[in-house]
Amino acid sequence: MYIGEASKKTGLSIKAIRFYEEKGLIRRPERIGRYRVYHDTDIELLILIKEAKALGVTLSQLKGVITYSNGKVDWANIKIFLAEIRQQLVNKIGDIKTQIDNLDKCYHQILTQNNT
Repeated sequence: MYIGEASKKTGLSIKAIRFYEEKGLIRRPERIGRYRVYHDTDIELLILIKEAKALGVTLSQLKGVITYSNGKVDWANIKIFLAEIRQQLVNKIGDIKTQIDNLDKCYHQILTQNNT
């Protein structure tokens, strides 16, 4: 598929797709004449990049994770990275729950002091 269709499938702008190519996050696609041709793997990577960015992952982090082995994407490496990101989010949830508990204790102390 051409870049316009890749843009529609991923929700990324054409400019963003070209930028990710420039940064080496995805391989430069083959060309037919002057048109870039994208494959399903390229679309999967572009969606991964978009979703990872929404989680706060930086492009430099992604660049170190998206690697190729024998011309194919090393999905095992990406899977490990995503598991690490998931664990970080779980840890953040725990931290936020602790903060809420502390806030609740403070709130109840204030209520108790004002009622005496």
